[in-house]
Amino acid sequence: MGDAMKLKVKDIETLFSTDGYLRPFEREIRRRVRITLEANSAAASPHLRVCQHQRYQSLGTDPRPCCCLQCLTLMVKPVAVEEDVTSVLLNAYATLGAPSFMGHGVLQEWLDKINQGDGGMDQFTQGYKYYGLHFQPDNSVIAREWAPGAKNVYLAGDFNNWHWESHPFKKLEFGKWELHLPPNADGSPQIKHLSEIKIIIRNHSDHLLDRLSPWAKYVVQPPKEANQGVNYKQYVWQPPESERYQRQHSRPARPKSLRIYECHVGIASQEPRVGTYDEFADRIVPRIKRQGYNCIQVMAIMEHAYYASFGYQVTSFYAASSRCGNPEQLKRMIDVAHSHGLYVLLDVVHSHASKNVQDGLNQFDGTNSCFFHDGARGEHSLWDSRLFNYVEYEVLRFLLSNLRWWHDEYNFDGYPGFSGDYNEYFGLNVDTDVLNYLGLANHMLHTLDPEVITIAEDVSGMPTLCRPVSEGGIGFDYRLGMAIPDKWIELLKEQSDDQWSMGDVVHTLTNRRWMENTVAYAESHDQALVGDKTIAFWLMDKEMYTHMSTQSDSSLIIDRGLALHKMIRLITHALGGEAYLNFMGNEFGHPEWLDFPRVGNNDSYHYARRQWNLVDDNMLKYKYLNEFDRAMNEAEQRYGWLHSGPAYVSWKHEGDKIIAFERAGLVFVFNFHIHQSFTGYRVGTNWAGTYQAVLSSDDPRFGGHNRIDGNVKHRSDPEGYAGRSNFIEVYSPSRTAVVYARVSD
Repeated sequence: MGDAMKLKVKDIETLFSTDGYLRPFEREIRRRVRITLEANSAAASPHLRVCQHQRYQSLGTDPRPCCCLQCLTLMVKPVAVEEDVTSVLLNAYATLGAPSFMGHGVLQEWLDKINQGDGGMDQFTQGYKYYGLHFQPDNSVIAREWAPGAKNVYLAGDFNNWHWESHPFKKLEFGKWELHLPPNADGSPQIKHLSEIKIIIRNHSDHLLDRLSPWAKYVVQPPKEANQGVNYKQYVWQPPESERYQRQHSRPARPKSLRIYECHVGIASQEPRVGTYDEFADRIVPRIKRQGYNCIQVMAIMEHAYYASFGYQVTSFYAASSRCGNPEQLKRMIDVAHSHGLYVLLDVVHSHASKNVQDGLNQFDGTNSCFFHDGARGEHSLWDSRLFNYVEYEVLRFLLSNLRWWHDEYNFDGYPGFSGDYNEYFGLNVDTDVLNYLGLANHMLHTLDPEVITIAEDVSGMPTLCRPVSEGGIGFDYRLGMAIPDKWIELLKEQSDDQWSMGDVVHTLTNRRWMENTVAYAESHDQALVGDKTIAFWLMDKEMYTHMSTQSDSSLIIDRGLALHKMIRLITHALGGEAYLNFMGNEFGHPEWLDFPRVGNNDSYHYARRQWNLVDDNMLKYKYLNEFDRAMNEAEQRYGWLHSGPAYVSWKHEGDKIIAFERAGLVFVFNFHIHQSFTGYRVGTNWAGTYQAVLSSDDPRFGGHNRIDGNVKHRSDPEGYAGRSNFIEVYSPSRTAVVYARVSD
């Protein structure tokens, strides 16, 4: 075989035939790029960056791009390339980027199939208006279910004194079942608000099985004192008009810079019990607003029988968790959040479902499939849960309608929580049906409401995950920067401060895909769970019990902890992405851990709560971290660095332990050195002018030592430095972060 690097031909197909590593989808990518490039005039032909792996270089003025798949995978940014070439690269890779990646032809087939039947996408995604229980104007009731594996289906409940077989459904085509209940003689409905009901399935072994409807809107666990077991019960939610919550506020405008406060209603209570929707609306939402966040991400709303699952083992997908209140109270909570200018995101779990049978989706129709794959493909070994069958027409209807239900009925503004890792997207074991579903979901949501926000919980770095479906992407607006919290915990657990690599920190914070938005966060809710530690607890541990009083003796551990906590959060906020996320309580360094009530802790709620009293006590140092968090968000609100484009890192010095970068017209300087401070430290900037400190982690109101004078002005020098056209000289104290803004030209 000839050497592709030495083959001087203009016919790229000849190169294909000699370069043995190329696979069919790689050839197709390059064929598409070549066609687009050749369509440009020869004089204006764009040139892509030469491949760093030296697999193939342009010949003279030949405009062909690199043939290295790794470069395409990394989406190497063109040096000077027309937009149509960028688009074709995105489209080519998104459509054909890996053998197991979804072809958008398959996605288009699903869209065509849905649009040609069942009233199109609009009606298809409102399955909740067809399935489940529906009261008619004449007070008759229609019940419908999808149970393809059932032999017979019945409805039982209070209304028929629990006679399981007295009210059979009529079998329709495609596994659908329907039951009509005429009104009573007095004109009232046979089934009343808060009546208990069950779906009864007769399987093909003639066994009768009791189930909850997959479309149930209100399910409740019996109180322990009732001695009725632990399985949830379905209650009809059909309140009179006077008891239904009416929205009073419109949704706020979609934020340009997304500052997310991740929260859990149940653990938001300071008391050792489950918090309520009303308490959250009245007590917690104002806190979030004051802290400068403009979005809340609410966890564990979709009903889940196991409280300690953090909401990730969903049992009833259309029911709001009754632990915290009823559906009308949740609607009020969202409306109150909107009145404070907060976007509200629902943490959605569509990657798997609880294995519960009697109060979950599992084996609903008496078979092991129905909503899920049968066999090993339908089992999630890590979570001990079931995996959906995304190629089943009615499963797609169920899941897509579920997204629309929470949007239309409750007025949620978006959905984070979709998950995946590298092996799920590349290789022979990829479930490409999942990718098709994600593309369908994003297409549907953004068509329905362009202001919706979707966030992928992804660790793979998959190309085009956050590019529009129209470009061949999956269509998410953001992806979580999941490597960032892992890096901080790794540094805190395994290295002392003086061993931290500034280059490693910068690489982790900036290593994200071009033109794909990332949500940066310093620590996740997982790290707050029992068995792990928050950043504050890693930094200060037991000292938090004895030296967090402003009146206590000075503690080097607490001083270090407060300083690094602020620095870690600010550099993550400013350098790590295009959005920022914080988990409830971490903004003020909430001590200890989260531990939900379970057998192992005697069902205690002691650690399943948030101790707001700590931050509200003016005699405790938690207030310092809380105030810095607020000031950090307010600075972002003022200068808008999250939506201003990526930062330019001009300096990362391993000896000095200093990182400096520019973003949104600001200059950020971080000194991670354990004891060395620097006077007259040069910091490069491309913007000439006079600078002044606008945020310092060393400010006394943040628990600092007041080593930065905010009144000092720093005039730039036009002599180039650190690859920038100007520099300023600043004082950089150890373990301090300072943000400088240009106050004049």
